[in-house]
Amino acid sequence: MNEVLTQEALALLKDLISIQSFSSEEQGTAERIEKWFTDHDIPFMRENNNVYAFNHTFEEGKPTLLLNSHHDTVKPNSAYTKDPFQPHVEDGKLYGLGSNDAGGPLVSLIALFTHYYEHPNPKYNLIIAATAEEESSGPLGLNSLLKTLPPIDVAIVGEPTLMQLAVAEKGLVVFDGVISGTASHAAHPNDDNPIMKLPGVLQWFNDFEFEKVSDQLGPVKMTVTQVSAGKQHNVVPAEVNLVIDVRVNDRYTNQEIVDLLQKEAPCKLTPRSIDLNSSSIPLDHELVTTGIELGRKPYGSPTLSDQAKLSCPSLKLGPGDSTRSHTANEYIHVSEIEEGISIYINLLNEIL
Repeated sequence: MNEVLTQEALALLKDLISIQSFSSEEQGTAERIEKWFTDHDIPFMRENNNVYAFNHTFEEGKPTLLLNSHHDTVKPNSAYTKDPFQPHVEDGKLYGLGSNDAGGPLVSLIALFTHYYEHPNPKYNLIIAATAEEESSGPLGLNSLLKTLPPIDVAIVGEPTLMQLAVAEKGLVVFDGVISGTASHAAHPNDDNPIMKLPGVLQWFNDFEFEKVSDQLGPVKMTVTQVSAGKQHNVVPAEVNLVIDVRVNDRYTNQEIVDLLQKEAPCKLTPRSIDLNSSSIPLDHELVTTGIELGRKPYGSPTLSDQAKLSCPSLKLGPGDSTRSHTANEYIHVSEIEEGISIYINLLNEIL
């Protein structure tokens, strides 16, 4: 059965690659995922472009395990030399946009759910959720679906981790920064030119260190990613605008980061959102201890996923390699999907 499921999952992934599914444009891939459940006689529901289903023996009162990954993609970058929507296998690599992030993990989790759909009297209820708008952190993705789903006790979030155990994930706060000054004609003296303040401000962001360091996630990482100022060659602008990307470890809440930086930074900072907090799962949780017994290694992930939308313990785990995400000529090894489905099944076999 596992071999049949694996081949069906690979066929599903090829179909998903061939269907454009940029964030908020996932109608086609949602319909293809619906077809999987129809073909396997599994009742499903759909909310916007989120497709979800419950295991056959779902029983109120049992703890619920959510299996989640996303079917939206970023847009292909200009460096692609292969057709991003033409799935094809070369030397064991399945190429195509979204193959690695997160098509491989998604179809592997769907296969896992299908394998255990009729499992008799499982310890956990199972929910599979193939969700939208992960790449854009949009309003109609997992965060909206959670309002519909029953309470979730623990989750496996499918992202490319080389099937290692991402037991913690950094959160994210993006700040808009403003260095204020005095506007003037370029021909006149101006001791309050905000552009001339920029080097010192950038140096401050470069040198600032957050005191609390996480065992799993290391230090908070702060990076200035955008700078903009001025529109005319002969006008000193009144302000310089910055964007600052802060990756938050599990020793701080996002609100603590906001409070600290607004107090200390040499410019005005306004957070865009504080909703994307760090996430983790206890190292003694049975999903983690069982994964370790299966030869998987725990680590802390610097990248953001839909884990940030969950308030329950969550484990990020999936086939593929995060370093391939959003790259030109994205691919996943066929063997990674085969291994991923096998490890997923063996993991749940020990806890269900």
